[in-house]
Amino acid sequence: MSPDQTPASSRRLRLGMVGGGQGAFIGAVHRIAARIDDRYELVAGALSSDPERARASGAELFLAPDRCYDDFRAMAAAEAARPDGIDAVSIVTPNHLHFPAAKAFLEAGIHVICDKPLVHTVEEAEELAALVQRRDLVFVLTHNYSGYPMVRQARAMVASGALGRLRVVQVEYAQDWLATDVESGGQKQAAWRTDPARSGAAGCVGDIGTHAFHLAEFVSGLRCTALAADLTAFVPGRRLDDNAHIMMRFDGGARGMLWASQVSPGTTNGLRLRIFGEAGGLEWQQEQPNELRFTPLGEPSRTLLRAGAGSLPAASAISRTPAGHPEGYLEGFAQIYRDAADRIVARLESRPAPDAVPLPTVEDGVRGVRFIHAAVESSRGDAAWVTVPAAAAP
Repeated sequence: MSPDQTPASSRRLRLGMVGGGQGAFIGAVHRIAARIDDRYELVAGALSSDPERARASGAELFLAPDRCYDDFRAMAAAEAARPDGIDAVSIVTPNHLHFPAAKAFLEAGIHVICDKPLVHTVEEAEELAALVQRRDLVFVLTHNYSGYPMVRQARAMVASGALGRLRVVQVEYAQDWLATDVESGGQKQAAWRTDPARSGAAGCVGDIGTHAFHLAEFVSGLRCTALAADLTAFVPGRRLDDNAHIMMRFDGGARGMLWASQVSPGTTNGLRLRIFGEAGGLEWQQEQPNELRFTPLGEPSRTLLRAGAGSLPAASAISRTPAGHPEGYLEGFAQIYRDAADRIVARLESRPAPDAVPLPTVEDGVRGVRFIHAAVESSRGDAAWVTVPAAAAP
């Protein structure tokens, strides 16, 4: 039961946000996603590290003045003390603030929805995972591509054995927005993503490589056990990688490759996954998210459509619009928020969480951080093979 004695299943969840104020990109995406299924109401925020901007941002979002905070630690303490305090917080800051913000809210007993990558170091990641377990709280990582219906369908098909024993997992994520030195011109998103103090040990690998890595494991059901990485900063003077080629070995004997690039002209958000087994192959591309190409061995390829013929419950159950009406980026985020709401409500009402919801958790965050550091270590060793330590499966 929530502190105000209103059952959580009878109301919208009260959501707070850290970061995402004026001038931010991803905060608005999270706010839209949280509202699509009408499961949340934004009621509090520490929307900027600049107090004036934080208050102005809160006013634009119609937050009560006393719930527009200058500091996320003050917000965690104040909201935990209110009878109508937030049920969950969404952390949408640059990477270096993920750890202290998440820790503050977890220690205050508040459920967390956090952008990726989880934190800067493996030690921080493991500390958060232990804190989540100790406090018995919901922690969700917004790997939004795992919320796309046809990604869920691909996962279900692989799990059903439609491809047979897996052999090859190929994933790529190509962009071109960092092909020049835009960070020196003051581009806000580029400035923090290319700054080791704010981005962490890796640039492109941490920013989009973690999405590709999670997608490969999420759909295949396999775990990468070792990798050999070649990380490059092509733009002169750039301090973090902007391109990565990574070979991967998976449990069960499968092999794979991951290419992540932010310096590839002609690409915008080219996330692509291909999985091949003894009995067939699958291909999905984020820029055509409502289609999944399936090729049984020795048969013609066929295109499976979201909400169309051949759609499995894994996809149709989370489709929001009729066949022929496209769904994509915002709905993928919204699915993560919807699944998170189901878990949070169950926890608030002290009942079991929904079964078999494949939602990215803090353990996926730990794996992502281990992947980043393994890739950096490998590249510094001239692409030597490095073990990726095991973590709990999603």
